[in-house]
Parts: sequence; C-alpha cells; structure tokens
Amino acid sequence: MRTPRILAWMAAAIALVAALAYWDEERESAAALDDFAAEQATLARGLAAALAVPWRGAAGAPSDAARDAGDDLTALLGRLRAAEQAGTVRVFLRAPARDALVATDGARVHAETIEAALDRGAPSVRLSRAEASDLGLPARLAMAGVASIDGGARGRWGVAVVATARRERDRELRAKWRLGLAVMVASGLVLAFGGLALREQRRELELARDLAVAKIEDQRNERLVRADKLATMGALATGIAHEVSTPLGVIMGRAEQLAPRVASDERARRSVDAILEQAERIDAIVRGFLGLARGTSPALQHVEPAALAKNALDLVEHRFMRAGVALASDVEGDLPKIACEPRLFEQVLVNLLLNACDACSPGGAVELTIRSDGARVAFVVVDDGAGITEEAAARATEPFFTTKPQGAGTGLGLAITNEIVKHHSGTLTIEARAARGDGSARGTRASVDVPVARSAT
Repeated sequence: MRTPRILAWMAAAIALVAALAYWDEERESAAALDDFAAEQATLARGLAAALAVPWRGAAGAPSDAARDAGDDLTALLGRLRAAEQAGTVRVFLRAPARDALVATDGARVHAETIEAALDRGAPSVRLSRAEASDLGLPARLAMAGVASIDGGARGRWGVAVVATARRERDRELRAKWRLGLAVMVASGLVLAFGGLALREQRRELELARDLAVAKIEDQRNERLVRADKLATMGALATGIAHEVSTPLGVIMGRAEQLAPRVASDERARRSVDAILEQAERIDAIVRGFLGLARGTSPALQHVEPAALAKNALDLVEHRFMRAGVALASDVEGDLPKIACEPRLFEQVLVNLLLNACDACSPGGAVELTIRSDGARVAFVVVDDGAGITEEAAARATEPFFTTKPQGAGTGLGLAITNEIVKHHSGTLTIEARAARGDGSARGTRASVDVPVARSAT
C-alpha cells in the first residue's frame, strides 16, 4: 500500500511542477504580446504625429502647402506605405466621415475591432486569426496599434498599424514544446530514480524482514535451549535430591542418637544441635528444590524481611571472614512482610551474598540493603569487586553459564536463584554497579524485587 501512495505523490508533484511552469510560460507569453502591442501603439502614434506636422505652420495655423498635401489622401497613404513590411506589418488610415479603413494601396476594408478602438481611444487592440486574414496578413494572431490625428477643420483622422504576432506565437509555441520536453525528461528522471529508490527500499524491507525472522528464530532457539537446560537442571536437582536424602537421613539419625549422650557436655550438645539444624535446613531446601522441579508452588509464609536477612547473613558470615571481605547490612525499619518459603528465599540471599564474596578480593566489601515502597520489597546486594560486563549480566541466570574459573563454579547458583524468585512472583536483576563519584564503576549490583504479603498491604 505504501508504493502506490508514493507513486501518486510523485505524480502529483510532477503535475504541480508542470502546472506552475506552464502558468509561468503563459504569463511570460502574455507579457511579450503586451510588449508587442505597445510597440505597435508607439509606431501608430509616431506615424500620426508625422502626418500632423505638415498640417500646421509654426504659429499653429494651416499652411497652403500643407492644406494641399492634407487634402490629397493619396499623398497621405504614400507616406504611410514606407512604414509597411510585406506580409508582416500593414498601415491603414481612416479619414473623417468614412465608414471604412483605407489601405496604403487605396483598398477599403472593414475592421470593426480597429474602428471601435479608434472611437474609444484605445492605444492597441488584439485581432483574431480571421480579422488578420481579412486585412491581408497571415491567419495568425495580430496586434493593432491605433492613434488619432487632430486635423482641425479637416476633422479627426485615424492611423492603424497592424502587425502579425506570428514570430512571437511561434517562439511561444517552441517554448512550450521545450517546456513539455523538459517536464517529460524531468518526470522520467524522477520516476526512474523513484523506481530505483522504491526497489532499494523493497530490498531493505525484505532484508529487514529476513533479519527479523532470523532473530525470532534465534530467540525461539534460545528459549528452546533454555527450556532444555531448565529441564536438565530439574532432572539433575531431582536426582541430587534423591541421592542426598539417604545420607542426610543417616546424618540426622546419628545426630539424634548422639544428642542424649552429650547432654552433659554443653559444647558437644551445641555441636550436635547445629548438625541437626543444618541437616533439617538441607532437607527443607532439597524438598523445596524438588517442588520447584515438579512445578508445584512452595508453601508460603508471611515473614519479616529483616529475619530473612539475619539468617542469610549468619549463614555466610564465616565465608566472608575466611575470604577477608567485609560484610555489612542496611535494613530499613518497619518493613512489610513478604509471602515466601523461608528456607528457599534465604537460599536466594545466600547465593547472592556468596557470589558477591567470590567477586571481591581480600579487603573488599559487600553490603545487603533492604528497602520498600509500600507495595514491593527490594533486597539489594552490592559489591566492589571486578564488576560484570553487559553480556555476562544478560546471561547470568542461564543454567550452566559462569564466569568463574573452571572448577570454581557450576553455573547453577543464579539459575536456581532466578527460578526461586520467579516462584515468589519477583524479579532478579544483575547489572554493573553505578559509577562512583570519581568516575570509577567497579562492582556488581544484584537486586531481588518481590511483592509484599497481601495482608500487609
């Protein structure tokens, strides 16, 4: 639909340019004819003045010689004959009380248009083809300049100089042909270049369409690969959970057997309690992972964000101390509760904190900040490590993608974290840390944004 509209606009533009050019040519032609008519009127006035001179003496009274010459119509016509050009210019005289024009050869002709112009005192008049032919000129447009002679007692005489406008009209016709040819050539060039432009545009559109189709196919393939990786991760998680459950049950059973025997030893009792607590935690996490892999929704509880942060910080504190990385938190007061499975969501914070710790060198720093706008709660972990590229940030949550050295990471931590956050109706964002005041931009910012519990809104 766009091509016909473009062609229509091109045709309209060409027609407008042609119309403007034709109008300008007509205006110039009319001005040329007006100038031609003015020349004939000037010639007629000059002839009238030349004829009037012999009729008056120095004092303004007619002389005898002038009277004799003025009475001789043949002599007047002889004087006018010298101004004629064969087939181009003719001169006519109208004597007082005569109802026709007299040619220089004595022939009498009727020309109502010229006689009317003499009567009303018009300087010039346009004659039609038929009128020009009747006056002995080519059957083309002609212009007549007219002037009157005050003969005193002899009355008013009239002089008409009639000239054919054939040359002017021929020049006008040639100019119009040239104009038409120029418009045709210009139109052809415009249409040719417009056609080339449309063809190139069509090629570009086809190329853009092909690229868009290829991009959609690539995105579809990426989604398929991601789905396959997620399925693999689910199968792997299921297998690991199954394999871990047996030794985990053994550990919990042995710890329970040890508990009564170390009841009198405070230090040993705390150690056994810690083993049982962490084993139960592992069991809860494994069961949560199994639920995610099977597509079941986690059992949500309304939990204080500060409590989640405290438990996660306690779990990773020893890793930070061993790595020599400072760990800080900034938790806003009176935060609304969120609906989550506590063990799984704590694991989200643990994964983010441990990733931040691994990204920092000894002496680095990591901070956990929790803020709320009343509708959602944001858990933000920032570090001052080496930072992350845009490409790596975009792929950070892909299963099995990692930037850590071989053997230092599996590429599953952030993928599992992202799935847990999704099951809590939240979003996980990984990006480079905002620039510092000195222009540096080290570090990474990981943000988990989840809605507050409905009863807390």
